[in-house]
Formats: sequence, structure tokens, C-alpha cells
Amino acid sequence: MIKQVSNIRIFIMIALCLSVVACTSVQYKKLTSQNSSFRVKSIVMHFTAVDYARSVELLVDEGYVSAHYLIPQSNDPSYPNDSLEIIQLVDDDQRAWHAGVSYWQGRTGLNDTSIGIEIVNIPECIETEEPSRPALHSNDKLCVYPDFDPKQIELLIRLGKDLLARHPDVSPTSVVGHSDIAPSRKHDPGPRFPWFKLYEAGIGAWYDNDTMAKYWQTFSKHPLDIHLLQRALRNYGYGIIETGIADQQTVDTIAAFQMHFLPWKVTGSADEGTAAAVFALLEKYFPNKLEPIMAQYETTRKNQEPTKAHAQTRGQIDTTFPLINSVSRPYTNDKLSFVSYKGKGQLNIYPQDAESADIYVNGEKLNITLPFVDENYTYSLKRRTKNGVNTLSVRNIKPEGSTIEVVIPFPSLATNNQSKYDFSSVDKLIQDDIDKGFPGASLAIIKGGQIVKLSAYGYAERYNKNGHLLEQASQMTTDTIFDLASNTKVFATTLALMKLVEEKKVKLNAPVYQYLPEYVGGGRRAHSVRHLLSHATGNRAFVQFYKKDKALGEAFFSHNKSYTTELLLSALPTTFIDDALQQYSDLNFMILGLLVERVTGMPLDEYVDAEIYTPLQLKNTVFNPLLKGFKPEAFASTEISGNTRGNRVRFKNIRDYPLRGEVHDENAFYSMQGVAGHAGLFSTVKDLAVLSQLMLNGGGYKGVKLFSEDTIARFTSPSFTKSNLGLGWQLNTNKDKYWHFGAYASASAFGHTGWTGTAVVIDPSLDLAIVLLTNKKHSPIEGNETHYAFTGDNFATGKYGDVMTLIYEAILHGRH
Repeated sequence: MIKQVSNIRIFIMIALCLSVVACTSVQYKKLTSQNSSFRVKSIVMHFTAVDYARSVELLVDEGYVSAHYLIPQSNDPSYPNDSLEIIQLVDDDQRAWHAGVSYWQGRTGLNDTSIGIEIVNIPECIETEEPSRPALHSNDKLCVYPDFDPKQIELLIRLGKDLLARHPDVSPTSVVGHSDIAPSRKHDPGPRFPWFKLYEAGIGAWYDNDTMAKYWQTFSKHPLDIHLLQRALRNYGYGIIETGIADQQTVDTIAAFQMHFLPWKVTGSADEGTAAAVFALLEKYFPNKLEPIMAQYETTRKNQEPTKAHAQTRGQIDTTFPLINSVSRPYTNDKLSFVSYKGKGQLNIYPQDAESADIYVNGEKLNITLPFVDENYTYSLKRRTKNGVNTLSVRNIKPEGSTIEVVIPFPSLATNNQSKYDFSSVDKLIQDDIDKGFPGASLAIIKGGQIVKLSAYGYAERYNKNGHLLEQASQMTTDTIFDLASNTKVFATTLALMKLVEEKKVKLNAPVYQYLPEYVGGGRRAHSVRHLLSHATGNRAFVQFYKKDKALGEAFFSHNKSYTTELLLSALPTTFIDDALQQYSDLNFMILGLLVERVTGMPLDEYVDAEIYTPLQLKNTVFNPLLKGFKPEAFASTEISGNTRGNRVRFKNIRDYPLRGEVHDENAFYSMQGVAGHAGLFSTVKDLAVLSQLMLNGGGYKGVKLFSEDTIARFTSPSFTKSNLGLGWQLNTNKDKYWHFGAYASASAFGHTGWTGTAVVIDPSLDLAIVLLTNKKHSPIEGNETHYAFTGDNFATGKYGDVMTLIYEAILHGRH
């Protein structure tokens, strides 16, 4: 009876509530629009990596993460029930916090548009370090994951079919894993997840084997360019950026794809099988997106020619005569000039179909008789040339209509051991500093196409990590390799951009986002390549990406090049865009290094090696030398206690030993893995002498031409308000850089310095270059915890200007 009365009361209360709602609710006229869609566009699979009880705690308790559904695992002691069941944690029409920062098929922040399913899967793990907070998907562990429980998968298939029936906007290609939507952060649900079994049950996507085999055969014969694979992956749905290089985001994305569709070969490598699987999926699900990619592939394949030699141009003159002239000018036609030095130079002749020709150098007819026995003929010009500009004229080519090809290489360096210049004051200054504790130096002076001084002083390594003198210090030599620090900006990044500008692959006034599309927001759209090169972006001087404790906070901490790249291009705060407020910045050149990589489709170190250093036969100019076969003893040491400033500085993974062959710059080493546009390059005085002569020659050396005199003029002229800042190069235009260039350098002099103790001056007016490499930071540090200095900075040799001034005096006062 009591139960019956209670039921009646409940019925009356419900009726009253419904009556009130009916009386108080507003009535609307409904007119259904056709322009709408369902909220849910994707289903995202996860594993929890912890047991059921811990999963519930993390997914249900307020303040961390959530998901829409949780599927337990059999034989889990923490699971309270006898049989497995699907547990709903969040209603489908609500937002669960399971995806985080994510991207799929043009949508970001997939929490808004997806259903998240967590599946309990408990691995055996070894922790590498204590996680900073509880996490479902920690990357701080080395784990071995078991196969998924078959009963779990049965429940998952039942749930998946139900979800697809209720959310018709979820396409097969939108059933994905957490690693698909965030490949650089997540690995779940991992390579053991049975994607193919789900596909057979009608859930998710898969390729047809015959189609994949077709593409595999195609790409095995003619490999797919990496940028087209990146484009195909993005067209399928991944948030990959088309960079043209196998960078970290590409490795991560390929690995995520392989975990989903090729779980038996998760390598992260862009091989033919992976490409075939991507293209097979596109053909099946997105044929319209596949068509333009295949068209470009076919065009590239048909136009592909065998790889040519690095240097397409064989010299400063590489021309077929008669020259093509629009108007007949008898006093101008078939005449060219070239740069040489007295007693040097050669002329190479390729007669083609000519039977005779008259060739003149500096107005004198050469004693050359055609035809030759061999294909080509080399003629020494040592009795014909003079210092500076020389002239070439080709006349009377017979028979009429025939041609002759003439090549004159650029000047090369010779070492003059009999130089009459008196550099004793230079030797005395540097040696006095060595005697007082300065570590060491190497010096090359280039004048008139000759190395007129090549000397080494002091020690490549003099101190141990405690700042004490070594019992057996290693001697400095002219072959010692130095960490160039910021001279990387000019002898790697700027030279690369000069070449790319010459080849019209980069435009100086083009916006940076034309080459780096993600470089937008915060005023970045206003930045041109020229702004970056001339430090006119408003970017701060540097950001300590390598340490957590800094002004910008832990969000800008990165020991991963991929993440550092993301921070540089899309997160870094900018302060102003004002040509009048040029501010020297490492960040500008870090970005330029990435731009070179994006344009060329090669890592910066590989590009400059292949296109600049190898053609010039420079074997000791290199990034990450210890990873490329060099031994530590070949290098000058930099800081004696790593990056600790004598144990005054600490941060994660800091080095505390003498640095020898490892780049000192913290951002380059820790945050960019040794290769960056602002630092990381190593070289010798001999190699830099060649690169300096290349600039004095007008853009070429021997049979290699990298760029023209016009390009050099553009890069060594002021671009904006500060007249001492060119494009990459530091200029001596207003004489306020005497500390670098010395007292006598001309207004046309340019060069750069590096924090580790390197300085270069190139002075076209005097046909002079000076390369001074020191390891001044390889010295004890004096001062307290906050105010301290390297003792090497206090010596005249380490301040550059005095050495430069004495060299100029010897040149200007000497007789030669």
C-alpha cells in the first residue's frame, strides 16, 4: 500500500512538472534548413596505457582529460565486473577532452567535432624519467604493448557500428587514431591495433592490395619526390606541412601512417611501399585529390634528366662565340672582360665546328691554330694577364656560321711564402697575448690572389674543465678547425641565399610566408626575405629555447628541431616592423635557415655542402663534424666547462666538459640538433680564405660560379636605415665598426664576426681579405654568479680591431 501511494505521488509530481513546462515554454515555428550538418565528423581511437581503475580516475575525475567511451580489458584485476561492457563517460552531443592539439582533414581542435574512444591496454614499461604529472599517454617510457583483447575488439566493433549509424557525417577515412591527428605527440592506439579487422567489419578505411601493388611497381622504378608524398599525406588528412625534406614532422607523420596502414614496418622512412599505400588510399577515397599529384609526378618523371655536375658554369667566362647581338656593333660585339692576376690564368677552347678563329687577350693575338687534335685545348695566359680587369676578343670565326666555345676559370689562391710584407707587429701582438694566457689563433691574409700570410699561434686546447693549464696542451695549426658561431650566418646561410637569389628561386622582396606558409600572424606577413637578412623584423636578439626558466616561459622550451621550428615560425612574439629600428637577431637567421631548407628540399647542412663546399673542394667546412667522421683533436676547443659558465648556469641536459668539435651555441646544439641558420658551421682559415677569394672574384672560384657581381653588390649594400647592415653581411660603411674592421678598412669592406672568437674582413677596394680565427672562449671565467666574463675577451687578439689595423698597416706601408 505504501509503495502504491508512493507511485501515485510520483506520477502526480511528473504530471505537474510537465504541465508547468508546457505552460511556461516558448512555442517556436519550425522551418528546417537544408544548410546544416552533424556535429561529429570523426571517431578517434586511443589506448589508456593504465588499468581500468586508474583509467576511470583520470577520465572521470574533474581537472584532467575525458573521452566519450571506455572499453575495459579482460583479466584486469581492477575491473569490478565479471563481463566486459562499454562504458559511456560523456554524451555524444557534448565535448570530451581527448584529442588535444590536433588536425585532421582541414579541422583543428578535434575535441569539437569527434567522438573519443579509450581502450584499456596495459603495457610493460621502463620509465626514463619521472613524468611531471599523471598521463594516459606518456612518452617518457619505453613500453612493449600486448595485442588487444579480442573481447574488447568485439565491443569496439559493436560500438563503432552504432556510432556510424547515429553519426552519418563520419566517413571511413575519418575513423582515426590519436597518432594520426597528433603524430609528433602521440603514438596511440599503436601498431598492434587491429585497423584491418575493423575495416572488414565496415569501420574505417583500407587500401585495395592490387591498387597498392600497382603504385609500388611505379614508385620502385621512378621514386616519388618527398614533397609529393607530403602533399599526398596532407590530402588524405594528415596535418603535415609540405617542406620537401624528410624533417622530423615528416618522420613522425609517416610513422603514424605506417602504424595505421603498414603496422609490420613502422620505420618513419619514405619508402616506395609507404608511398604506394598512401596513393592507393587516395585513389579509393579521394580520386579528385590524387589526379593533380599524379600529373605532377608524371611531369617530373618525364622531365627528369641525369644528375649534372655541381657547377654548370665552368668559369667567369663560359661562352659560345659569336655572341648573339640584337644589333651589329663592330666595336662592341664578341668582346668580354675577366678578372685575373699577373702571371696567372688559363683559357680553355672548345672549337665545335669552327676551323679557324682569332683570339685576343688584352689586345694581343694568341698563337693558336685550329683545328685541334683533341676535343679541347688549354692555353696558359700567364704571359698575357695583369692584375685586375683583362679583356677577351674573338674575331674571324670561319667558316661562316660556325662557333667556338671559350672558357676562362675564376682565379684561384696560391700561397706566397716569399711575401715582402712585414707582419712582425701582428705576430708580436698575438704571441704576447698567448704568453699572457690567451688560448690560440689561426690567421690567413689574402692579397692579390695570394695567401701572403698563413700562421698559427698558441693552443687548440690549453685548459681543462676546471680552468687549469693542461700538462700537455695541443698546439694550434693552420689546419685546426674552428666553431665559427655567427660567421655561420654569412658563410652558410647568406651564401646559400645569394645562390638561390641568383637562380631566381628566392626573391628578396617576397614575403617570408611565400616560402614558409605557416609564417603568419602577429605581423609576420609584413616580413620579407630582405627584412630577415637585414635584421629589420623586430624579432628579439635571441630566445633561450634550450632552457625552461626564461622570460617567455616553459612553453618556449624545446630540445627538438621540429618543435623549435614550430615555435620560430608560428608562435614567437614579434615586437615591431620598422625599417628604422634594425635589431641584430639570431632568430632571423634561424628562420632563414629553415627557409633555405624549404626552398631547396634539403637540410641546410646538406645543401651548402652539395652546392657550395663540395664544388669548391672544401673538405673541412661542415656542420655536426663529429657525426661525419671528424675526430675531436682536429678542433679548437671552446668553452672549458661546456655551457655552464664555470658552473654558474644549469639547465636540462647541459654539457659540462670542454667543447671540441661540438657547436657551442646552445640553441644550435640543443634546440636545432647542430644545424641552424645562425650557428653550427665549422671551418679552417684555409677554407675561409677560398670563400673570401670567391667574394673578391665576383662570385666564382676556379671552374665554379655561384653567383654574379650584381648579387654580391645587392647583398653588400645597406638595405634599410642602418648603413652598416647589409643582407647578412656586416658593412664598414660608416666606420663605426672599427672594433671589427680596424682603423684603415675601406668603406667597401664587409665581413662578420662570431661569438666564439672568429672574425673575417673582405675589402674589395684593396683586393684584400683577412681571416682571424681564435678560440678566445676557451679560457677561465672571472666574476660572481651573475656578473662574469671570459678572460679571453680581455685580450687585443680577441677584440679583433687591433690585429686588423696592424695587418692593414703592413699592407699599406709595405712594398710588393
